[in-house]
Parts: sequence; C-alpha cells; structure tokens
Amino acid sequence: MTDYGHWTLPNGITEIPSNTIGFVYIITTNTGKKYVGKKLLEFKKSRPPLKGNKNKRRYKVPSDWKDYTGSSPILNEYIEKNGKTNFKFEIISFHPSKMTLSYYETKEIIDRNAIFDKTYYNEVCCLRIRNRK
Repeated sequence: MTDYGHWTLPNGITEIPSNTIGFVYIITTNTGKKYVGKKLLEFKKSRPPLKGNKNKRRYKVPSDWKDYTGSSPILNEYIEKNGKTNFKFEIISFHPSKMTLSYYETKEIIDRNAIFDKTYYNEVCCLRIRNRK
C-alpha cells in the first residue's frame, strides 16, 4: 500500500495519476472551519553549470507534501495546538500542469466564496496564469 501521509484521495481514485505535478486540497477542522489550497508533488532545483558549460543543471526533488498542512499561519497554529488527528486532509483534484493547478485552486476558492465566508481560513486569492498555445 502506498503512503500518502495524512491525505485522503478523491472518491474512486486509488493512486496518484502518473502525469500529476500537484493537487488541490481542502483541510477541514474538527469545528468545521476549512482551508482550500494547492501543493506541488515535486520542486525543480538547479546546480551551477559544469566547467566549460553555460546551462545550469536542473533536477527535481520530492516536496514535503505528505507532511504539509497548508500555508495559512493561523491554520498551522491551530493544527500544532490540536494535532493533525483532529483534521481532515482531502485531495480534491490532481493536475498535470502548474497552470491548471493554479486555475482550479482559484476556481475552488471562488466557487466556495472562501475569501468572504468566515467558515474558511482563506484570506488571499491570487491568480496569474498563461496558456501558451
């Protein structure tokens, strides 16, 4: 069985699709307050070029997604105080590109009215995407 940390997968999905670079998630507290966000599965890193070359050496490293608890400082403080077991960490959807990942995170926040609804921890919603055709 594959280890997904504290995350639960969407209904009907038993493993992360192979073309996935990240996912949109929702965290629900024991009081019912929620947080919508996104997380990359891998980060891109680079090293200096080898002697005689100009291009940096690029490679990928796994992110901390299995232990990740969101980017909201208020939510993270609440999780630290109450423990992860009192929270529900659900993956809503998987995405193959950063563009679709950012778009669907913003779409979830807007569809749920999470910025203005006091039952959500979300305070900021930014979107800047470019579809290169």
